[in-house]
Amino acid sequence: MDTTESLQPWFNTGSFARAAIVAVPAILFAGGLVARIAGSTDANPWYQSLALPAFQPPPALFGIAWAILYTLLGLAFAFVWGTRDAKGRGLALGLFAVGFLLNMAWSPLFFRAHMISAALGVVIAMLLVALATAWAFWRVNRLAGWLLVPYVLWLGFATAINSSVLVLNPTADALQMGI
Repeated sequence: MDTTESLQPWFNTGSFARAAIVAVPAILFAGGLVARIAGSTDANPWYQSLALPAFQPPPALFGIAWAILYTLLGLAFAFVWGTRDAKGRGLALGLFAVGFLLNMAWSPLFFRAHMISAALGVVIAMLLVALATAWAFWRVNRLAGWLLVPYVLWLGFATAINSSVLVLNPTADALQMGI
């Protein structure tokens, strides 16, 4: 890194603020809308019929956790979006888009289609893409990369929950039932 590069601020306040004002609410809205449409609440009768792992948090925690995680995702995105002309920025944003699309696919697969095993495949893909995205974000803007760490950790936890639900409820999986 040359001297002029090291003297540049780690983000452009104006670019970050503009991006954050759009990204954070958009990500929160999209995540909430997909969750609502998919029926991903503890009021879902199919979900209520499942045997859940002992380490699963209470239902209220999921909404709080996702609101925090989506806010962090939006802020991380804004930092990278606001870092103009950074090497690897396009790749980082592309990985983010792929990961977010996978994120939006999980709830409908699990809660609406009852495809527990397919949802497990999606959450594993989400975790792998989130790891790659965190690394790519970190290379563009270190704070953006660090902001993705809670998301990566939560996805690891979500993978454990999803796999445990599959093990505990093999006959509840629509794919196993041939639906």
